[in-house]
Amino acid sequence: MTPPTMQRFQLSYGDCDSLGIAYFAIYYPWMERTYSSWLHHHGLRSAELAEQLGAGTVGVHSDATYLRPVHVFDELTCELVRSKVGTTSYTLGHEFRRGDELVTFGTMTFACRAPDGTKTPIPARLGELLGTLRPAAD
Repeated sequence: MTPPTMQRFQLSYGDCDSLGIAYFAIYYPWMERTYSSWLHHHGLRSAELAEQLGAGTVGVHSDATYLRPVHVFDELTCELVRSKVGTTSYTLGHEFRRGDELVTFGTMTFACRAPDGTKTPIPARLGELLGTLRPAAD
């Protein structure tokens, strides 16, 4: 069984460029899917965090470092890891692996906002969940 911090994917032609190498932007939907599925596993929905926890989140930064090319029909896993947790924002890492080989590392940073849009601390429940994630490798 796949743990709640992980998603599995198999590349298809639509994910790749004409050389059969994964198109760089394809990682971003997988990062979001892994994150939102992890939240859902814990009874939370990204779009409903303000109602559920009293504070919502907004994405403020994302990036990806491509370490190895991946090709059509490669099977990948994306594991959600904890990169940095502050008082009002947090950064999640996404480790993409082909077998045991790390092929891409992406991050997404979220800032917490009160319903009126002002900066607010990370809600306790969300902070506890973030603490359960494995720290990102340095």
